[in-house]
Amino acid sequence: MKFGWMTLSLSPSAADDLACVHQQLEQGVLAEAMGFDYLWLTEHNFTGECAYADPIPFAGALAARTARARLGFAVIQMALHHPVRLAIQLAVLDNLSRGRLEVGIGRGSSYNEYEYVGFGLRSDDSRDRMEEAVEVLTRAWTEEPFVHDGKFFSVRLPAIRPRPVQRPHPPIWRSVIAVESLVECGRAGIPVMMSRVPNARIPERLARYGEGLEAGGHDAARQRRLLGEASVWRFLYVADSEAQAEDDVHEATLHYRRHMHHVREAYNPSDFHVNTAAMNPWMDPAVSHPDGVRFVLETGALYGTAKRVAEQIAALRDVGLGHVMCQASWGGLAHDKAMASLRRFGEHVAPAFREA
Repeated sequence: MKFGWMTLSLSPSAADDLACVHQQLEQGVLAEAMGFDYLWLTEHNFTGECAYADPIPFAGALAARTARARLGFAVIQMALHHPVRLAIQLAVLDNLSRGRLEVGIGRGSSYNEYEYVGFGLRSDDSRDRMEEAVEVLTRAWTEEPFVHDGKFFSVRLPAIRPRPVQRPHPPIWRSVIAVESLVECGRAGIPVMMSRVPNARIPERLARYGEGLEAGGHDAARQRRLLGEASVWRFLYVADSEAQAEDDVHEATLHYRRHMHHVREAYNPSDFHVNTAAMNPWMDPAVSHPDGVRFVLETGALYGTAKRVAEQIAALRDVGLGHVMCQASWGGLAHDKAMASLRRFGEHVAPAFREA
């Protein structure tokens, strides 16, 4: 199996930001040392939900401090970026990392409308804006000169310099929620990342992705590789005892959920409503905090002693999953506890799932 370290670490206040940013760098460097295959970075703005907010300069710092793990985004909020500027920034990152970049994309948050508003946008046209931005991004990497006249962007440029190290460009992943989108991504041969999909639903999701891969006519080796890379997101906490794990995880998750729902209530415009298809007990503000926490820990978390976490990962492996994105720092979880958890995972859990 492959394991990705994923960072979405809450900074409690502006006064804590400096420390939190450097703590996440420290965790990322340790994650590579502990054998993680990927370092996945998220993007959220304005409320401390993601301590470093902008994953692009943060990825540059990680690139300078690591040598082996793939550096990826889960995800870049495409609607918030000009695609030519993004093409240049990502090409530089691919050079700094010597070809280790993985580009996960999404249209932007389905819940934090205040992030769009902060950039002078609304989410209504975010899907169309994203699709055009992806076209500009990929063509800008591969065409010299490059000309594009579209609905959102009109650009003319001689060439993107430096060129990405990976040709024709770094892999572009899609964050996928709808089953139909899995089929479409499979047909196009696009690597996919899924959110906190419960174990019971993973086989169906992978089967539909496999259907798309076969329909797209991809060779058997490519189909196997892409199916093996398809990822699911989980909280991760490895503790010395079950009691410690229960206490720490419940406290951190409750803190996380309270913050998340508070900022949405405080800053989202009154005319914004979340699409019901994107709602679940963790995200639904009508669900109590204890019930929301219980739901996400039952369906989207790996926690306990090393033995218990290994059993939980084996259950994911047994339903066909080959890549777990592990969020090792969240909510109010202290930095030293997250570091200790990563060490326990690297030393006592991951080795059992490595290929001989």
